[in-house]
Amino acid sequence: MIENLNKYGEVLENVSLKKYNTYRIGGITKYFVMPNDIESLQKLIKYLNENEIKHMILGNGSNVIFSDDIYDGVIIKLDKLNKVEVDGLFLRAQAGVMLPKLVQISVENNLMGLEWAAGIPGTVGGSIVGNAGAYKSEIKEFLLNITVIDSQGNIKIIYPSEIDFKYRHSSFKDELKDLVVVSAVFGLMPGNKEESLKLMEDRRARRMESQPLEYPSAGSVFRNPEGDFAGRIIECDVKLKGKTIGGAKVSEKHANFIINYDNATSQDVKDLIDLIHTKVLETNNIDLIVEQEFINWE
Repeated sequence: MIENLNKYGEVLENVSLKKYNTYRIGGITKYFVMPNDIESLQKLIKYLNENEIKHMILGNGSNVIFSDDIYDGVIIKLDKLNKVEVDGLFLRAQAGVMLPKLVQISVENNLMGLEWAAGIPGTVGGSIVGNAGAYKSEIKEFLLNITVIDSQGNIKIIYPSEIDFKYRHSSFKDELKDLVVVSAVFGLMPGNKEESLKLMEDRRARRMESQPLEYPSAGSVFRNPEGDFAGRIIECDVKLKGKTIGGAKVSEKHANFIINYDNATSQDVKDLIDLIHTKVLETNNIDLIVEQEFINWE
């Protein structure tokens, strides 16, 4: 074992990553650590960086594509950072809190603003890093401040104005990638529990009708190009709806979803994404941008 990782939290070795991403694909990670608390995470981050040990933070794995290879490093999962505090119109949530739980707590306290996030299977931390959004709302709109840990294990508070948020992207993925999100404060509005629940149920029904939620997937594969929809292009222009490679398939219900319908490998999913990208570029001269992040690929 690398030093004594269990002093920082729960440690698992040689873990299948299939259990920890919504595609249910991927290889094995040498080390998998769930820190006990923020202080333990600070010490772990400092140790890994000082010793130049490969590592990454994993949220709920709802927007990643792990390769089938071994991840020769440490995967850090923040499940134990799961506290939420309510103070008037403000919510303070730790990075490991799932968005549906955060929405539920806000609604129970008659707070309005986050209902759009009720169906997003991501964590607070991962959703901030990826600027999660739905129904024309984005998480950046509700952020007041973010607590982060830098590469030396120091705690800092930063503000949305210091972060470059874009569509399904933030500077936490590039120039701020050395910072680890550990909590955030959200500013909401007075609401009505019954109205919020009705809105959430309506949207849940719409998702069930239009998205292949019965299969493992990672949501929309490609960003919508300006003035069009990736799903329409894939279905109507390049006729790849229902296309399969190995156990991966372009969903019959929504062509911008790739599903793991029959024990797909990571390579199956990547090959299907590459095929769609190539066909759309050849046919429509559109360079579709993949929303999902490729992890541990050469």
